[in-house]
Amino acid sequence: MNIKHHKIVIRNALPQDAAQLCKWWNDGEVMAHAGFPMGLGISEEKVVAQIEAETDDTTRRHLILYSNVPIGEMNYRQISVDECEIGIKICEKSMQDRGLGRIILSLFIDALFHQRGYKKIMLDTNLNNKRAQHVYEKLGFQKIRVNMDSWTDQLGRKQSSVDYELTEEDFVPFL
Repeated sequence: MNIKHHKIVIRNALPQDAAQLCKWWNDGEVMAHAGFPMGLGISEEKVVAQIEAETDDTTRRHLILYSNVPIGEMNYRQISVDECEIGIKICEKSMQDRGLGRIILSLFIDALFHQRGYKKIMLDTNLNNKRAQHVYEKLGFQKIRVNMDSWTDQLGRKQSSVDYELTEEDFVPFL
């Protein structure tokens, strides 16, 4: 996938992006919301291997660029022929809280519905991540479940999550 919209580019991650992804994934501040407040501790070699194993039909990681500068990453994972699960992180703090997330998600979701042919898009987020929940609900995602104390982060703290789903009929793009 290669999506361009004004200063935003969403493109397939490449092996040469492994260093940037490692920088973000090994940063506890970036990864805390995902349950990794000490980072992933992943090597560039492992990230390269993951990227090289991806296919459009199963899972694909993407880099998000703004004015040609990497600011975050997103991915989709096929659940079935008609459904996929997505994730997004605006990793550069200076690019957060600027309204970019809803535009980037709008572009990505539109491509998943119209280019990849998915009928339903799923995602989950930490129950404490109210900012993300607000964006997802504005885009038309429906809350389907709250999972209380469903997982434990690296520091041994119980965490809760919220599951969402979106159909094309409910999608409210911000473009």
